Amino acid sequence: MKKNNRLTLAKSIPWLLVIGGVIGMICSFIITEDKFKLAANHNFIPSCNLNPIIACGNVMSSAQGSVFGFPNSFIGLATFAALATIGVGIIAGARYKRWFWLGLEGGVLLGLVFAYWLLFESVYRIHALCPYCLTVDVVVIALSWYLTLYNVDSGNIKLSGKVNKYYGFARAHHLDIYVLWLLVTTAIILKHFWYYYGHYL
Repeated sequence: MKKNNRLTLAKSIPWLLVIGGVIGMICSFIITEDKFKLAANHNFIPSCNLNPIIACGNVMSSAQGSVFGFPNSFIGLATFAALATIGVGIIAGARYKRWFWLGLEGGVLLGLVFAYWLLFESVYRIHALCPYCLTVDVVVIALSWYLTLYNVDSGNIKLSGKVNKYYGFARAHHLDIYVLWLLVTTAIILKHFWYYYGHYL
């Protein structure tokens, strides 16, 4: 049974990279397009400005929206395109060495840290949320989680005997953990903005 689970993950990871990469590119493209429109016209209102909380314009115009001196969405366009390309390569028959998978793991984990930092800034500093950014967060969480599972399964990441025991539990409940991860993140966001959404629930 364990072998079948691993085989399923090995077959799924390239599709996860492709689908996640495409979704990430679409969101990054929309953010980039709106960012340019906002730069050209400060009165421009993005379509995702739905209320005082869901307000892309506030996030885009913030300093956190261009951490490295250019729109963060540029990073998304490049990195998600690379992930989708890697996935297509695997589907086409490409095989990558261990160092490549470890490099990819490191890159995706850095992306996860960056995504959570931006989420923290959006919630506690900017006090506004971008639905496209939140979609990217969901994708990055899925990619980092399942890529880590794949790398452990395939032997790219070695675990000690004691850690291996806990990994067996995580591997058996991978979807439960992913859903719980999303629910906890959602609960933290709702708790902070309860002063607004509480009136509608």
